[in-house]
Amino acid sequence: MERLELEKAIEGILFAMGDSVETERLAAALGVDESEVTEVIDAMAADFAGKGRGIRITKLENAYQMCTAPEIYEHLVHIAKQPKKAQLTDVLMETLSIVAYKQPVTKAEIEKIRGVSCGHVISKLIDYKLIEEIGRLDAPGRPMLFGTTEDFLRAFGVTSLEELPTLNPVQIEEFKLQAEAEANEALEVVEV
Repeated sequence: MERLELEKAIEGILFAMGDSVETERLAAALGVDESEVTEVIDAMAADFAGKGRGIRITKLENAYQMCTAPEIYEHLVHIAKQPKKAQLTDVLMETLSIVAYKQPVTKAEIEKIRGVSCGHVISKLIDYKLIEEIGRLDAPGRPMLFGTTEDFLRAFGVTSLEELPTLNPVQIEEFKLQAEAEANEALEVVEV
């Protein structure tokens, strides 16, 4: 398949699908190697961004999606109904970060870390399509395992989980000390 024909086919597929499409599926549909698909799409994405076009091609782990350029959003809302943005409270963000960094993770593990019940919070994050059930743990009761979604990657502007910030050992130790101090204060209040 010639390069121009391949670009045209990829652009048409990404536009028509709306959601992200895995590189493997694109390669199979087009009858070319995954490396060739990746090379062509990366060049197309750079070209779209470089020419300041109204659409972009975004990479999400091992998939690509066509989307509106961020600078067009203010004009888009005048035409389309303004989308309601999910409001992430501190509780939602805390739970979401636990899932993002510990995945796959069970509800019980999240609750152990947070120290409170989080069934409602997990349901909210699923409603917002930021986390999803990704399987079941091979243990008694077969609890659900949760992980982040592509919508999570889009919402936080990263292409893969490897791009999430990491904490240095000093910060981790400080957080442990803070948590221990808070736990001790809570015990003192209960004992009084």
